[in-house]
Amino acid sequence: MGKRKHQRAEELKEQRKNTYYSKLTNYPSSPRKMRLVADLIKGQKVESALNILTYTPQAAAEPLKKLLITAIASWEQKNEDTNITESDLFVKNVIVDQSKTLKRIQPRAQGRAFRIRKRSSHVTIYLDTIKTEESKQN
Repeated sequence: MGKRKHQRAEELKEQRKNTYYSKLTNYPSSPRKMRLVADLIKGQKVESALNILTYTPQAAAEPLKKLLITAIASWEQKNEDTNITESDLFVKNVIVDQSKTLKRIQPRAQGRAFRIRKRSSHVTIYLDTIKTEESKQN
């Protein structure tokens, strides 16, 4: 393996150590509906985002809340010595991508048929800590 390739692999490995995320794959809700709820929590602090998802009436809020809790657990696993209330943890980004689409047939009048597309989505939540001037100096 080349020297540059090895260096790049080491850099990526180091970046992954400092990245806190969680993935939800093939959730049977359309990406459009999921993005409406995901946009509510982008950039919010974790406590605020959990409150928003708790009281949002859309059906997509429940799986996003579970996913956010999983991302928080990922952060806690990598930062065992740090208290979550003291660190300024926030939702850095929420990415909602389209997954597979199930195609179904709806019978209609006079022997016709309409196609129904049951869409599903992939969701990834990234967390990060707010870096203050004091922590940059240390």
